[in-house]
This record gives sequence, C-alpha cells and structure tokens, in this order.
Amino acid sequence: MTSRDNDASTTQRRTMRPQHNAGAGHVPACLVVLQGQRLGQRIDLGEEALIIGRSPEAGFQILERSISREHCRIWQEPAGYRIKDLDSTNKTFLNDQPIIEAELKDGDHIAVGSCVLKFMDRSSVEARYHEEIYQLATADPLTDLYNRRQFLELLEKELARAANHKRPLVLLIMDLDHFKTINDRFGHPTGDAVLKKVALTVRGLAREEFIIARIGGEEFAVVMPEHALEDAVLFAETLRAGIGELPLALNGGPDHVTVSIGAAAWLKGMMATGDLMRAADEQLYRAKQGGRNRVCSTLTP
Repeated sequence: MTSRDNDASTTQRRTMRPQHNAGAGHVPACLVVLQGQRLGQRIDLGEEALIIGRSPEAGFQILERSISREHCRIWQEPAGYRIKDLDSTNKTFLNDQPIIEAELKDGDHIAVGSCVLKFMDRSSVEARYHEEIYQLATADPLTDLYNRRQFLELLEKELARAANHKRPLVLLIMDLDHFKTINDRFGHPTGDAVLKKVALTVRGLAREEFIIARIGGEEFAVVMPEHALEDAVLFAETLRAGIGELPLALNGGPDHVTVSIGAAAWLKGMMATGDLMRAADEQLYRAKQGGRNRVCSTLTP
C-alpha cells in the first residue's frame, strides 16, 4: 500500500462512474451489496486496496457499531484478489467461515456485520450483466452523466468526508437560459441535442474528481471536493464561457445557448445535503434574476 493509501485525508472514490469512462468490453472486478446498507450498490475494485469499515476514511463505509473502524482489506495481486481481516472485533466471514486472510473467487460472499457483499470477478458473465443494470440505475440516459439519485448519494458521502476532515467543498448548480423556448420553437430532439453538447462541454472542462450530474430537465450540478469557493467561481466562469461559445446550429435551432450558475460552499453550521443544495439554488436564483448568463455566489454582493 502506498503512502497515499495511508493518508486518511485522501478521498478515494470507489463508486462506479458512468459508462463513458469505461473502455469497451472492460468490466472490473467488483463487490455488490446483497444485504445491508445501500442494497444493490456496486463497488469497483482496482489496483488500490479497498478498506471496509466504520471509519469515514474507509473506501466502503458501513455505519454499524459492530463494525470496526478498519474491519477488512481487499487488494489485488497478480494471481487475483485477496481479503484480510484487520484484527476486527467481530471478525470477517467468507462464505460463512471466519477468516484471517483468504483468496477471493467469483461468487464468494463476504459478511461484515449485517452487510453481505458478493465478489464478482472481471470475467464473470454476472458482473457484465450487473454492469448494465448499474448503468441504468445510476446514469442519465440522455447525457450519460450521473442521474439525480446517484448524485445525491455521492454528494452525501463527499459532504461527510469534507465535514470529518474540515476540507472545503463547493456545489455548482447551473440552468440553461430560456431552454423551454428552444424546446417549444425547435422541438425536443433539438433540445436533447443541445443538452448532450452541454454535457460534453462540462465533462471536458471538469477535473476527474468532480462529480457531474444532470439533476433536472435543463439543470446540471457539479460537486467540487477540495476546492475553495474562489477557485470554484473561476471554474464556473470557465463553464459559463465555454457553454456560451458552443456552436449549436442544430436542425435550424439556435446558434448559441447561455447558462446561469449558482455556487455555494459547504459551511460550518450546515446540517445536511439539503442545506447546501438550497444555498446553491439561492445563488442560481440570483443569477437568473440578475439577467441570466452569469455566475453568482456568496462572494458577489
């Protein structure tokens, strides 16, 4: 394990990203939650070791008192994946047997407290099937970005990490200006083409660690972990300019589209995901009321 793996402040996102980042035919080995919290969730496994436990730093966190902070570890070796119990209080079970360390095989069941995980090897037909199901459940079918449900789940996890480590985090909510007019005048196929172009632009400008989602008809969101509000506003301005310069001219539709963006930072005193969403929505409303095609945040009067 590298020093980065041991850094408790490092955020390691294990949740599957939408399919546009996956190579054709590539299905990573994964765990699927069969019982317990986040039933049905898929956790992709790669070269970095995965810690399962109660700690917020765990790659897969299970909030149960019976779970040790660092309960078990799964890692990859040339011959395959292995699992090791990390001296947990209530043991790690593999196929109903307590283990200290063992090799993982396709179809194995891992029990950690009341949570049961199924290991699926990359060559498994079931893994490829679950890949398709997972994409349908987490990705917006039009833009291939995260859908609203998956966005909220990932945002909640990032907020927990930001609060625990006292690290900055910013949420951008953006709304295409006068989009209803585009749909009404030029038709929904043209509107869909515009949304796809905007999604590609946002994805192309964003960094890998950003969480990007379509959370409404013409509304998008970007979560920026480890970023101060000042830096996030600069990025939002880059987004606004990039979207405004998009050459559309689709099926006789508009030449350009503009976007209004609201930016809000996670602040001490905020209690839940909804607090941050409301703060970003308030800034978006200001941008709309102020004439559209602009970025508003608590930095701007």
